[in-house]
Amino acid sequence: PEGTERINEPGIRSLRTTRVLEEGMVLTIEPGCYFIPALLEPALRNPAQARFINTEALQRFQGTGGVRIEDDIAITADGCELLTCVPRTVEEIEALMAEGRR
Repeated sequence: PEGTERINEPGIRSLRTTRVLEEGMVLTIEPGCYFIPALLEPALRNPAQARFINTEALQRFQGTGGVRIEDDIAITADGCELLTCVPRTVEEIEALMAEGRR
């Protein structure tokens, strides 16, 4: 909104909701983990950043491109209500994937 100052720090500069949330509003929350070579390669060459990267895990997952799990929530008087109904645990996801193979 006009007059709202944006935070310009890595990791939070892309957050888009700066308004006060009110009961009845519906939001989509989109956490994700992406493997972007243009960002990862310089970080791997920088010792200050590379020390935070598990290169073994990165190599294992880098070819996937990444993952994002979206949740829709409704703001309530005392918090929020999750509107998304999807498997969440590893076991639930693997069971769903196994059903698709049948």
